[in-house]
Amino acid sequence: MQVGVDFGGTKIEAAALAPDGRFLARVRAPNPGSYDAAIATVRDLIAQAEQQAGGQNAIGRGSIGVGAPGSVSPRTGVMRNANSTWLNGRRFREDLEAGLGRPVRLANDANCLALSEAVDGAAAGLAGVFAVIIGTGCGGGLAIDGKLVEGANGVAGEWGHTPLPWPRPEESPGPACWCGRHGCLETWISGTGFRRDHAERTGQALAGEAIIAAARAGDAEAQASFDRYLDRLGRGLAVICDIVDPDAFVFGGGLSNVAELYERLPAFIEPHVFSDGWRARLAPAQWGDSSGVRGAARLWTPAEAAGHAAA
Repeated sequence: MQVGVDFGGTKIEAAALAPDGRFLARVRAPNPGSYDAAIATVRDLIAQAEQQAGGQNAIGRGSIGVGAPGSVSPRTGVMRNANSTWLNGRRFREDLEAGLGRPVRLANDANCLALSEAVDGAAAGLAGVFAVIIGTGCGGGLAIDGKLVEGANGVAGEWGHTPLPWPRPEESPGPACWCGRHGCLETWISGTGFRRDHAERTGQALAGEAIIAAARAGDAEAQASFDRYLDRLGRGLAVICDIVDPDAFVFGGGLSNVAELYERLPAFIEPHVFSDGWRARLAPAQWGDSSGVRGAARLWTPAEAAGHAAA
């Protein structure tokens, strides 16, 4: 079986998949928020998932893939760029392997979303898939022909920390980002950025869901906030179209649940794409918040997982 771990900021989930993609087990626990305790939580959840999936004799026999914020530096081997900053500078993969006593494959959580949805999700059968996470933060991941593209330096898809394209005077230099720069896409099109922009324009500190509800009820200020959000998101995705031209964009995170996004967003993308016409599939992740853990499990193929169990 393929075992995946979705290492989120607030919760950690482990799941075991059968070769045909069926869930054999799913377990989760709060992220304890400290390094050694988190590694122990991952170890315990994997053991629980394997026992639920195949009994006591199955423990230690699954392949292990982990989706986490940030990525491993090919140069130093340590974690970097994680918004769970206590992971940065640590040999997370090696420490997980030491705690589990077996090999671990680790990838960025947005990459895991892309892989999951490209294999058997909303973009199954399509050649180019770009995953968009628009939740507390903003991230991206790329899969081509069902395989991850991580890049020579391991930063392919780090779309949230590129600048907002074609900024207007009032958008420059942009808000300060936790990465140390200003005006990153994450500061504009994450759920956090959406709330901040609305509060700055209206003086109303509302949750994203409340802003959307107000827009649907006809509130002019909320509608204007959503229009600004769609415009910025459209500009950001148009750059991906010009560079990668994916067949599909698949969305995860809290704002991916807004149905109007899929109806209206193409009109904000197309004018900025360097083409005489543009079309691509825009869809929420078919597997929802399960996509991350499924993609992590699929960092090993079923054949590799079978070989691991036999060994």
